[in-house]
Amino acid sequence: MDRSLTLAALADALRRAEVFRNKCRIRPMVALFGGQEQAAGIRNGDDAAAIPDGDGFLLLAAEGIVDSLVRRNPYLAGRCAVLANINDIYAMGGRPLAMVDVVGTPDEATAREICRGMRDAAARYRVPVVGGHLLRTAFDHSASMAILGRAKTCLTSFDARPGDSLVLATRPNGAWLGDLGFWNATLPEDDATLIAHLELLPACAEAGLARAGKDVSMAGLAGTALMLAESSGVGCRLDVDALSPPPGAPLTPWLLAFMSYGFLLAVAPDKLDAVVALFTAGGVRTVPVGEVCRERQVWLTRGEERELLWDLETTPFVGGAP
Repeated sequence: MDRSLTLAALADALRRAEVFRNKCRIRPMVALFGGQEQAAGIRNGDDAAAIPDGDGFLLLAAEGIVDSLVRRNPYLAGRCAVLANINDIYAMGGRPLAMVDVVGTPDEATAREICRGMRDAAARYRVPVVGGHLLRTAFDHSASMAILGRAKTCLTSFDARPGDSLVLATRPNGAWLGDLGFWNATLPEDDATLIAHLELLPACAEAGLARAGKDVSMAGLAGTALMLAESSGVGCRLDVDALSPPPGAPLTPWLLAFMSYGFLLAVAPDKLDAVVALFTAGGVRTVPVGEVCRERQVWLTRGEERELLWDLETTPFVGGAP
């Protein structure tokens, strides 16, 4: 890891990253649907919408895959569509029930590869694809999925509190796919282990060990911390020295990477040891990487140094503040 990079340079590189700019483009949509959210009583801005249902919650989410990946590797795009949706449900402390897909391509061969990737990944995670829609397009490629799940107790993005530790749970074994900005920690594991590791999230939620959480998705760890802070109406500090990118992964791309298995949890100080023990016993690495603070600003820190990454008081990120 390049420790010579200054915090100012790192913060600037993160803010200029395409994945950050893409998240900022969500703001107008969040504003557009704000009235419906209030009328329905279901908060927007989480990994999945939590709909009260009996003694728990139905969870509803959807993910689309960038067209460049669909064109370059349609099979992988199909697998990623499944993975992103499944992570959204587990990040909420839930368990997935079923998925549907929407595939758009100009040719049958690409459509088959996308669907083959979806089928294989769905089988690996034991979540059925129960329907979908196929579009024959003139030249565009697209792959999207929606997922339904259920949770007894939700881990939300809205409940982090000042003083909470930010804990990253991830698997250290995997492959760094730098050209895709992707940490693939799924291939080294057998299917049963993959599911067991994901099951640690609902176990954590149902035991009341974590206060809030999100999966580390397309804006990477830095963007995920920003979104968690924004949704909870707080700020946070990310400790750069606590981060350990895998071999071959520079610091900036690692902070922006999609993690096939990566979850950021906000944990009260008196629950930190229990959270670390739960994930460690399950074979998952947990690392405290920062702290939630009251001021609605996100900082990068290194020892006594600090650099402002984003001021949520003046500039929304995705606009998901309460």
